[in-house]
Amino acid sequence: MDRHEHAVYLTFDDGPIPEATPFILDTLRDEGIKATFFCVGDNVRKYPELFQRILDEGHQVGNHTHNHIGSIRHTIKEYSYNVEKANAYIHSRLMRPPHGWMRLPHYAWLSRKFKIVMWDLVTRDYSKWLTAEDVVNNVKRYARNGSIITFHDSLKSIEKLKTALPESIHWLKEQGYEFKIFDY
Repeated sequence: MDRHEHAVYLTFDDGPIPEATPFILDTLRDEGIKATFFCVGDNVRKYPELFQRILDEGHQVGNHTHNHIGSIRHTIKEYSYNVEKANAYIHSRLMRPPHGWMRLPHYAWLSRKFKIVMWDLVTRDYSKWLTAEDVVNNVKRYARNGSIITFHDSLKSIEKLKTALPESIHWLKEQGYEFKIFDY
């Protein structure tokens, strides 16, 4: 995003799930921050009340495919179908491919309808090799003007997020960053 603007964009991939999303939403509410949730369509299907809470609390949503599939093993037709299946639940023009990348033909096809949103700072909160402190240090080390920061509302991340998310937010606020969501 704009490198001249002292702002960051918090994003969350893979949810919503009852084990993680409520904590994240509570934290964002307590801090007065809006974020963007790139949701897996099948999770929205299973937990519509959590998805509705995301919307009701003024957050933005995006598509993260229906089954968290990557483009490497799927044709454009299969991949696009999976994205459209998710969008029947999500209704967004924003899309982020799982694992933060997709093949060029898939990108060319989907970018006709969706604004593809990648990231420049993935916190690696899902890694079994990192601690909550490591996740916070990734934010401190790599955040800059216009950063799109990716956390995950997932089972792999939630224990670290209970510490790392509030600490990261507090540090970003201390640095004077504004928190924004995407225009589209």
